[in-house]
Amino acid sequence: MSAHAPVAKRPSVSLSTLAEKKALGEPIVMVTAYDYPSAQVAETAGVDMVLVGDSAAMTVLGYPSTVPVSTDEMLMLAAAARRGLTTPFLVGDLPFGSYEASDEQAIATAQRFVKEAGCDAVKLERGGSSVDRAAAIVGAGIPVMGHVGLTPQTATALGGYRSQGRTAERAMEVVEDALALQEAGCFAIVFEAVPSQLTEMLMPQVEIPVIGIGAGPATDGQVLVFHDLLGIYDGHAARFVKRYGDIRESMVQGVEAYAADVRDRRYPEPAHGYDMAPDEVERLRGALSSGASPRGARRPA
Repeated sequence: MSAHAPVAKRPSVSLSTLAEKKALGEPIVMVTAYDYPSAQVAETAGVDMVLVGDSAAMTVLGYPSTVPVSTDEMLMLAAAARRGLTTPFLVGDLPFGSYEASDEQAIATAQRFVKEAGCDAVKLERGGSSVDRAAAIVGAGIPVMGHVGLTPQTATALGGYRSQGRTAERAMEVVEDALALQEAGCFAIVFEAVPSQLTEMLMPQVEIPVIGIGAGPATDGQVLVFHDLLGIYDGHAARFVKRYGDIRESMVQGVEAYAADVRDRRYPEPAHGYDMAPDEVERLRGALSSGASPRGARRPA
């Protein structure tokens, strides 16, 4: 097919689409995206879901972890992604401190993501009290995606950014969190950095779509961070990241070539500029030499 041939419009992905994909065994493709251009790429590439993850705190906003990012910052990024999307299902990450205090706080924050940013659903981390928050948000009519295993917002309490569930006891905690989130009404769950064997044993008990990131091939779909899979982010890449491009190196080379052209006066060339008509050039030259305006008035002294 020609690179310029029109692309057939796909129907928008919905909750029923995702449930159907799980039932049919069709893998679900999810990526994170944090802005309009990234969302446009995800749209054109035909992914099923886009997550505006709080990983943007590190990959886009330059924070040392996901914890400092604010609700307002996440809403700005989610709204930008929304403007670049038509087909994929859009999920917004509730940032640390925006939902834990009470059901009322959780509902209010989730409502902002739907109303102000146009998200189709929200995501929150962990089990425990987050199960109650998830149930409250679902009860308010907003779809919720859960997240178990490595939960970056509480990575310090989990011993750092490392795989979770590698002992039978810890694995049972992941199992209990996942099943509790399912019972709370979540439409899907992210499994992050958990052993493949745990995922395989747990999947038969999970009736909703499971999206894996470092959780093995048994999940219903996979998610990777846009800036990781394309090689844009220069920070540490987790073991589960597979690079499908080296965009950052191309970006650096492009800016270096531009800088060299400017310094050597190779840019701009005539093709990059604008011209005046010859008679207008003569009028301007005459006006400047006489000190008069081209309209006939003299400039003030």
